[in-house]
Amino acid sequence: MTTPVQPLPIRPARADDDTEVDRIYDVCLRTGASGADATDQFADPRLLGEVYAGPYLRFAPDLAFVLDGGPGGVVGYVLGAADTAAFEEELERSWWPGLRRRYPRGTFPEGSPDAGVVGLIHEPPRAPAELLADYPAHLHVDLLPEAQGGGNGRRLIETLLDALRSRGVAGVHLGVAADNVNAQGFYEHVGFRRVAQAPGLVYGLRLS
Repeated sequence: MTTPVQPLPIRPARADDDTEVDRIYDVCLRTGASGADATDQFADPRLLGEVYAGPYLRFAPDLAFVLDGGPGGVVGYVLGAADTAAFEEELERSWWPGLRRRYPRGTFPEGSPDAGVVGLIHEPPRAPAELLADYPAHLHVDLLPEAQGGGNGRRLIETLLDALRSRGVAGVHLGVAADNVNAQGFYEHVGFRRVAQAPGLVYGLRLS
């Protein structure tokens, strides 16, 4: 018999704790293949975290929350930015330049997953203005398999949504891979709706 997943405590991420940051990066990697483990796909195990987790811990730590799995540490997280346009500008000034020096083009074989992420570092996508007009915030949420269930994902997202509402944010969006059907169903279940396709799918939720 499968043991039911229990609700886990949620707390603010310790963005200044290197061990916790490493654990968040690990969760990012272990959910990086459309929710499945991407460890075997990447030569550099920190690369995904540098793009999808690190910027939020550095520049929006007050919108970073984790599921605390006890002695094993973080088993899930939600990260967000209240003003996507301003966040993207901050990363262009203060985050991407250092990563571009560390990961010049050609660092990894062409066509490899690592090379694809390096391409994002050098040419990060920008959210279109028409999307941000209604959904100016955005988020990333990832849970390890052992944390999925028990309402943990919903509670994580609701924690961030409450923080965004307290700031008067009008709406929030997120991206999801077209083949990640489970995630799409989950986002729809918690109230998001599909608002764009560019590439992959974009879901949005109005907060006011």
